[in-house]
Amino acid sequence: MNETREDIAALQAVLDRSYASAGTHLLRIHTPERRLSAEQLAERLQGMVLLTLATVTSDGRPLTGPVDGIFFRGAFHFGSAPDSMRFRHIRERPQVSATHLPGEELGITVHGTAREVDTSEGPFRQALMDIYLPRYGQWWIDNILDAGSVYARIEPERMFAFYMDESSSTGTS
Repeated sequence: MNETREDIAALQAVLDRSYASAGTHLLRIHTPERRLSAEQLAERLQGMVLLTLATVTSDGRPLTGPVDGIFFRGAFHFGSAPDSMRFRHIRERPQVSATHLPGEELGITVHGTAREVDTSEGPFRQALMDIYLPRYGQWWIDNILDAGSVYARIEPERMFAFYMDESSSTGTS
């Protein structure tokens, strides 16, 4: 885990605030025993996970697309090309939503603001290299990381983390 005690405490505060202001439908599904704590969330989100990221067009339409999600220091990060539609939207309207939904048993959604992060040095760069270097080798560093890709951190304003093992399924929807 890359999270400090302070990161876990801040993430838990976001989760608590989010559930405190959630609607009744969501709360019927995300019952307390089905919610992940900040620590449980950080433990589950090791390495790279796929996210569906939503950005907003200039005329207010949401657009979604898949991105590699890296959970680092209590928040999701993702990358793309600097000239991608995704980053053009983010630079003009940084509000985003993202969901990690690998199956019916786990669902993590975050709503927040995307902020570009520096990947030229530091612990986040090392986290990226730990994930991608074994998978793709030096090619990834030369052709992706150091070839102009940009990364952003989603500063979470609301976040929901649902987990239901098969034995606790009640069919509520």
